[in-house]
Amino acid sequence: MIVRERPAGFRLFLILRGSVLQRIRVSLAFNTLLAVLVTLAHGSLFSVKITLTPIPFTLIGLPLAIFLGFRNNTAYARYWEGRKLWGELVIQARTLARQCLGLLQLPQPIDPSQRVSDMRVSDVRVRMVHRAIAYAHALRLQLRGQSGPEVQRWVTPQEWESLRGKPAGRHADALMLSMGRDLGGCVRRGEIDPCLAAAMDTTLTRMQAVAASCERIRHTPMPFSYALLLHRTAYMYCFLLPFGLVDITGFMTPFVVAIVAYTFFGLDALGDELEEPFGLESNDLPLDTICRGIEISLLESLGDPDVPAPLQPVNYQLT
Repeated sequence: MIVRERPAGFRLFLILRGSVLQRIRVSLAFNTLLAVLVTLAHGSLFSVKITLTPIPFTLIGLPLAIFLGFRNNTAYARYWEGRKLWGELVIQARTLARQCLGLLQLPQPIDPSQRVSDMRVSDVRVRMVHRAIAYAHALRLQLRGQSGPEVQRWVTPQEWESLRGKPAGRHADALMLSMGRDLGGCVRRGEIDPCLAAAMDTTLTRMQAVAASCERIRHTPMPFSYALLLHRTAYMYCFLLPFGLVDITGFMTPFVVAIVAYTFFGLDALGDELEEPFGLESNDLPLDTICRGIEISLLESLGDPDVPAPLQPVNYQLT
């Protein structure tokens, strides 16, 4: 995600980082070059004058702009839903930490370092809070199709050995099952009242619902035929536009075509980028930053002295 102040004046036209221009520069350059050639040839192709009036472009351009805007609204709705889901995960992770520390009744004081010890003797409160951090990282890696050491860092060695035998896309589910087993064990040992355990189970269910909803967005792309129709129409419109403008705008044809093509190509490319909000593109959601925020909140709730610093933008981008 790009994080920067909105530039003013001429600087607005010089920014490339986060701009859709980098995705469409080849098509835009080709379209502008075609407009230059059409202008030099006065709309003729091999001595044959290609006559097109602006009327067809007016009739096609308006509905095309409307449908491109509709597609971008739909893509942004997916982006915004993804952001709300990760915001919900932050809320539920903090809620789980509060419930673990306030509702689980153990005689010993909390020691954050006990997570790395044997699962049979480690503090279940610390283990569950750290597992919530691991869950956020596991979901992030799953949605991005990545692998990394973050999950291993926040679980016990025994649990990591169990996770290693599962596909990376199943780590989040496995961690949630471990959460349920730990909660059930606390009920059986009398460390929490069953009614209060039901409230904690509701928190775990909501965390799992966030993962399922993110998977729905990740694995349900926009209908391909719909995107293909808009893509083809936008390109045909822009490539034919010089022939309809050259007799009216003359030497200004390449400039007008470049502006129109930048708008239509840009809207088309922006829809593709926003459609998948969990990737690593410049305008995708900063999942690394959100996971770091969860780490900070939960470690502070444990009183852990080793709290990491928030992630900062690199070249105006948060990942």
